Amino acid sequence: MAVSPSFWASFGIDSAANPSASASSRAASTILIDEASNTEDCLYLNVATPRNSGARKLPVMVWIHGNGFISGAGSLYDAQQLADRGQVVVVSPNYRLGIFGFLAHPALDHGAARQLSGNFGLEDQQAALRWVQRNAAAFGGDAGNVTIFGESAGGTSVCSQLVAPGSAGLFHKAIVMSAGCTGQKWSPGPPTWFPLPRSEREQHGLEVAAELHCSKPATAAACLREKSPEELAKWSDNGVGSGPTVGGGMLPISPDRAFATGRFNHVPIIQGITRDEHRLFTAAIETAIGEVTTPASYREQVSAKFDPSDTERVLARYPVDKFRSAGEALSAVVTGWAWGCPVLERNRTLAARTPLYAYEFADETAPWFSTLPKPNFPTGAFHGAELQYLFNDEQLPGPSTPAQKKLAATMMSYWAQFAHTGNPNSPGQPRWQPFQDKGHVQSLASTITSADLAKEHQCAFWNSIG
Repeated sequence: MAVSPSFWASFGIDSAANPSASASSRAASTILIDEASNTEDCLYLNVATPRNSGARKLPVMVWIHGNGFISGAGSLYDAQQLADRGQVVVVSPNYRLGIFGFLAHPALDHGAARQLSGNFGLEDQQAALRWVQRNAAAFGGDAGNVTIFGESAGGTSVCSQLVAPGSAGLFHKAIVMSAGCTGQKWSPGPPTWFPLPRSEREQHGLEVAAELHCSKPATAAACLREKSPEELAKWSDNGVGSGPTVGGGMLPISPDRAFATGRFNHVPIIQGITRDEHRLFTAAIETAIGEVTTPASYREQVSAKFDPSDTERVLARYPVDKFRSAGEALSAVVTGWAWGCPVLERNRTLAARTPLYAYEFADETAPWFSTLPKPNFPTGAFHGAELQYLFNDEQLPGPSTPAQKKLAATMMSYWAQFAHTGNPNSPGQPRWQPFQDKGHVQSLASTITSADLAKEHQCAFWNSIG
């Protein structure tokens, strides 16, 4: 399978038509509302505790925010309702992002960092987990019952912490939401979304250092540290982007290899995606470039991703005339290929070694971003849509109908009960069966039911591609 390395091709957009290096930032700015920071003094965290609880030693849930390892903050996700409903403590730390958190360069190895470079952001997360171990009792939390959870890049972070030897014992359960953890075969987004080998990350780091006129090995570290934050930040989303580095140091092996061989922290896991993941990205990019996807550009984008013979098979399986627009067709292609089938494969791998509860968020009425125009197709259960059902999310309006509010209550119950016991089931809620190899997962919508990921996302077809 031939996959373009460019940001735009990885999102289904022809890079030749969008040469601007800031294009990805423009797409992100149509969604995100957090302001950029010009300082590395960002290592703060938020703690939400139940307002009415006489209990001590409550479960602690540590939320790792997403947004592609280049933006976002823990403070965007108000967890008070989750804490109150679930009788849990929720901690949401910040971690260094972009070039500050994920630049891999030999000159930055060891020294004050003590580890090989490339994973400073993951080390910040680990430092927050150690802080929880030291301080949980002070805010009514149980250091012996910690659940890490995260979505998108935050979910990728959870996968990485599952694998990191230094994280063993710092948490006891994990929730992985819409994550790119094993992205060598499938690529839902730019390489920033998943761990890459150290050789690739270091090559990118050397190229960035050269562009910043810091190419001399003996002085590169000092040279880079003399640059202004504004100048450095420009390189956070360039080329290979920002994301975890595999090999030595904090992340000795990749999550996919660790999961397959059993070399990860064996804790109970919840894992899932949204049913229509890629509709968000298609809509955001169409808004950023001011053009809707046409049948012709749909063909171009599919051609940019796959070999010629596979391209024709994909177009025949997902013809435009079966969808409400070419943008919806493109979204269906990328959602099945890059989200639905990879997570099904990872579900099977993990369930063979540890308790796993799998889901698909499927509320097709999920409220859309107030900052992003709606596309010419239904937004459905888009990437990130489920966050407003767990948090008061500053980026999304939140549930408004009785059915949406009931689903939000159910999801908070599932997530919190899992934090309490390692099993999401509690009296009065629809039964959630552990994942089995048949591929059925809990479908989270107005009616809780079972979803067949393999059928829904045509995984037999996608497994035959490439």
